[in-house]
Amino acid sequence: MKLKSISVAIAFIFSAAAIADESKEDKIARAKSAAPAAVSDNATVIDTDGTVLQEGSNGWTCLPDTMPGDKAPMCNDETWMKMMAAVGKKEAFVADKIGISYMLQGEPTGSGVSNSSPHHPDHKNSKDYVETGPHVMIIVPKALLKGLSDDPNVGGPYIMWGDTDYAHIMLPVSLDGKQVTTKNSK
Repeated sequence: MKLKSISVAIAFIFSAAAIADESKEDKIARAKSAAPAAVSDNATVIDTDGTVLQEGSNGWTCLPDTMPGDKAPMCNDETWMKMMAAVGKKEAFVADKIGISYMLQGEPTGSGVSNSSPHHPDHKNSKDYVETGPHVMIIVPKALLKGLSDDPNVGGPYIMWGDTDYAHIMLPVSLDGKQVTTKNSK
């Protein structure tokens, strides 16, 4: 899948108006803050609407927001971008190799999701609402998820969206500060 078609697909994942008062430079800086410099320095940066803000050369794509205006930046490899495109189109996705996504800024308060479904109609009021501080997300073939908990309250890695084609490992990495917040941990 070519980068342009992936970026167009991402634009439709969570369609909404772009935030008008934010500069291109601010969006690029926030997007790149999601991953270590070794990843983000040469990554392509795509805005929420699919606009390429900065061309990159290393195969990584960084976004200033996971959903429009949530200010939850992420940097994704090619596999993760394909999965996000599938989520946005509600299409099937099969992980045939490992995919990595960095969210080292974590999710700002109120920008979490349902732990069971990327298509929950009201994430903030779902019974399994979760927002995670700094973390890495790892897509693997589903067979490799066996034995991992899907409970974000037990500490350590957990499975998000486990009963969907988009199942992945959430790996919290914060040493101090915000960890994982759920309705059960508030």
